Amino acid sequence: TILLLHGIAQQSHSWDLISLALSHNYHVIAMDSRGHGDTEWPGNSDYSLESHQADIDEFTKVLGLDRFILIGHSMGGRNGYIFASQRPDLVRALVIVDTGPDGSSSSMRRIRQFISLPDELDSYEEFADRVQKYTGRPLWLIHGSLKHSIRRLPNGKWTWKYDKAIRSPGFDPHIYSKRQLWRCLEEIECPVLIIRGELSDVFRQETMEQMLQTMRNGRGVVIPDAGHLVPGDNPKLFLETLTSFLTELKYN
Repeated sequence: TILLLHGIAQQSHSWDLISLALSHNYHVIAMDSRGHGDTEWPGNSDYSLESHQADIDEFTKVLGLDRFILIGHSMGGRNGYIFASQRPDLVRALVIVDTGPDGSSSSMRRIRQFISLPDELDSYEEFADRVQKYTGRPLWLIHGSLKHSIRRLPNGKWTWKYDKAIRSPGFDPHIYSKRQLWRCLEEIECPVLIIRGELSDVFRQETMEQMLQTMRNGRGVVIPDAGHLVPGDNPKLFLETLTSFLTELKYN
């Protein structure tokens, strides 16, 4: 079994292309994080790491998941390596995609600026154009995935599905300190693959190298022609890298 965790402002369908390719050989489950996708929004706007961890713990318990492979991108990668450090009994292997305890402040501002833009537009096409300018991906590809990320309002306008609180300028998710995050990496026991996009402005090469030195059983791969959104920027090489790691796990 593989459990997939998405990044902030995304949703489980962000993994559709990857999960489709993996589903021939694995039981693949993609989870909507709280306040994203089709989940309800918490009334108290609680997006703390503790609540994310409780959600993953309950989700795996209800589905009866055991000794699964956990793959997370960005926010999902951070939630994934914290979970793996706390539940070594459940996680057989971990894949961290383009995230670490130390991030670039300028890139985080860029992401924050994007998700803080006016969140009600007149048409689906306007949202597609906005995403295209941000990601650089072709419009045909964006049109295929955007339908899972936005919804139509009663007034006829379109808006994001994820919680408006996350888009507010004063949003504070109450994350761990960098020291706590590094400590989580030290405690992970299972095999770990770290994947970085060569062009990523979020996850620095030196951070990946420090993570590999910190963890007991980790390896790292840089995917060319990919930025922070690695699985969508270069899905072919991402899948080849991932499949190689997963195949090796079968024989160990």
